[in-house]
Amino acid sequence: MTNIALNNLSTIVQDVNDALGLEEALAIIVQRVKAAMRADAVSVYLRHNKSDQLVLMASDGLDKRSIGKIKLMPGQGLVGLVIKHSKSINLKDAHAHKSYHFAPDSAEISYHGFLGVPIIQHRYVAGVLVVRQTKPRRFSSDDEAFLVTLAAQLAGAISHAEKAGELTRLLEGTEDNGFIVNGLAGSPGIAIGNALVIFPSANFDAIPDITIEKHEVDDQIQALNSAIDNVIKEFDVLSKKMDGLVSTEELALFDVFKMMLKSDSLIQDIVSRIKAGQWAQGALRDTIFNHVKQFKAMDDAYLRERAIDISDLGRRILSHLQALKTTTPPEVSGPVVLVGDEITVSQFSEAPLQNIVAIISSKGSSSSHVAILSRALGIPSIMGVEHLATSSINGQQIVVNGYNGQAHIKPSQAVLDEFKRLLKEEQQLDKELTGLIDLPSETLDGKHVSLHVNTGLLEDIAPSLKCGAEGVGLYRTEIPFLMRDGFPNEAEQAHIYRQVLQRFSPAPVTFRTLDIGGDKGLSYFPVVEENPFLGWRGIRIMLDHPDIFLTQIRAILKVNVYENNLRLMLPMVSDIGEVDEAIGLIKKAHRELTKEGIIIPFPSIGLMIEVPSAVYQMEAFCKRVDFFSIGSNDLTQYLMAVDRNNNQVADLYNHFHPSVLRSIQHIVEVAHQYNKPVSVCGEMAGDPASALALIGMGVDNLSMSAGSLLRVKWATRSFTYKQTKELVEQALAMEKFSDIFLLFNNALIEAGLGGLVKAGK
Repeated sequence: MTNIALNNLSTIVQDVNDALGLEEALAIIVQRVKAAMRADAVSVYLRHNKSDQLVLMASDGLDKRSIGKIKLMPGQGLVGLVIKHSKSINLKDAHAHKSYHFAPDSAEISYHGFLGVPIIQHRYVAGVLVVRQTKPRRFSSDDEAFLVTLAAQLAGAISHAEKAGELTRLLEGTEDNGFIVNGLAGSPGIAIGNALVIFPSANFDAIPDITIEKHEVDDQIQALNSAIDNVIKEFDVLSKKMDGLVSTEELALFDVFKMMLKSDSLIQDIVSRIKAGQWAQGALRDTIFNHVKQFKAMDDAYLRERAIDISDLGRRILSHLQALKTTTPPEVSGPVVLVGDEITVSQFSEAPLQNIVAIISSKGSSSSHVAILSRALGIPSIMGVEHLATSSINGQQIVVNGYNGQAHIKPSQAVLDEFKRLLKEEQQLDKELTGLIDLPSETLDGKHVSLHVNTGLLEDIAPSLKCGAEGVGLYRTEIPFLMRDGFPNEAEQAHIYRQVLQRFSPAPVTFRTLDIGGDKGLSYFPVVEENPFLGWRGIRIMLDHPDIFLTQIRAILKVNVYENNLRLMLPMVSDIGEVDEAIGLIKKAHRELTKEGIIIPFPSIGLMIEVPSAVYQMEAFCKRVDFFSIGSNDLTQYLMAVDRNNNQVADLYNHFHPSVLRSIQHIVEVAHQYNKPVSVCGEMAGDPASALALIGMGVDNLSMSAGSLLRVKWATRSFTYKQTKELVEQALAMEKFSDIFLLFNNALIEAGLGGLVKAGK
């Protein structure tokens, strides 16, 4: 494609992304594509989800009265043919094609040249972008490449604009049926609450709309002026710093920026919005977006580029506004659904935990750290909700279905009543499950399967003990590190670890050594990599920083003074050398403590098996360590080459995949040959359906969130060991993970345990 086409491509996509709704987005597409390709008509047909019809939604060239009236089925006409075959059609004379379909009142009869390309998102053909020419014309390969590339990039933008427009209409009160958003099931359960939007600093897209009272207006304006003054001072410092390094002309840009900050058109616009009742951050956001849009629409290339400067100025003002903390945190009294673009563990920890009933995140997947944390606390969550208009839904009532990843925003009374009924059934089921607490975790024919808990929060100890856990299968030592501004010292760590060991004594507690990297970064120890999941993480970081590792090991070992219930586990091991080196450091820490007069037993040492290379070194590992724990989240990720935090490929990530099951079976078989116990501490263990598969493969211990334990115990006590082995035998003969998933879920339903896989009892 030519540079002109590429420039048009980027500006069109950006403008569509900035559109406030579907109607505006489509208008931008047809007008700008018509100009860029010098065409006589451009149209967009979108596919209706329910009827499957293709509806003409926008056009520049066809009769405006036909918009919304022309409807085609897939396969009908040339447009329908594009949908049917999911590929472009480029014709010199459309009238000569056998599939040509004339639409009355469209003025289409005067157009001969035809180029139609599919608009595809996640394999779904959502619509068709059509370019027409009055005279016979076969569009060039460059034209076709431009349109295909544009259509590919527009799919997400159109979806975003459609959702934003629908949500806006809903919140303005023009719709009665509520608005549904779809994502990935992060943590099961039903919840009803009001949205509490949290957002990162200096991110306009995430700022919620907040209405202020009249008495707050002056304070908001004062905060705005203070932020602007701080930005001006910032530019003065930058100007002095650059003096002598750049030319006088370039240095003058800082004066231009300061003039822009004092511009009445910019400042008065923000102030007017504040006086109209919008808080300063929201008023700034709307004003900056409006000015950027105006600059981008200018014909002059130099002036269009100034949109970047406006955006930068806006972000600088916003960062200072947020530093001033212009609003006090809202008082939370009822149940809330925590909503954000990307909710981090630290943001989650700072929120009012006692009021949070559910989580919705635009980014991440069911295996994101915050999803794992929500399961640990028994909070329903939905991850990877694309195009979630977080700025518009703060305070709105939301119904969350953590089983299917669906949320209803501003639900109708009928929807609300139905989910209240399901929620009541869930609560009744949970109440009934408490009768299992003191019963043994064993199959109908007496096979005992130890059920442990995963934890990392001291607040999680009480519910873990109450649910009848037989120990801690995974204590995530990284969580105390994630919640601090610097590395905790030996004494601080020992204080935390001592409480965990003491509270669970004499039951075993397995401490996983510091496992950072990947999606678990420390703000004070940044690890910047292009591919963090295949990079510096887990035991690799600890061996490269033996000082950090030894401090943690000393802190863990010195509190092993109760019932010798401590076990150590090494994460992300991929090589024998790592095991030998790590054990050497553990022995060194033990010798140091002994010399200091702290006499404590040497702990059992185990490995997490979570990378493929470890699966095929089991014999060598068995000669060096005491136990194994399968990290099914990472093992699935690495076996299938799927980033488990990427919602674009999240549907490929599935622990029922035959390769995952066969790998686990191999691990168990080899470990048992050496009389080494095997546990699973990944999310497989807490899913009743996959727990049946693990039991059938001979796994000794299952470790999960406290909220999942009684549900897994219910499943365990409802089958014989023989039945689980027969299910595994059937599963390993299957080729598709979808078939294996259905096999185990249907087994639960047929056994009367449907409440474990869907909402309600």
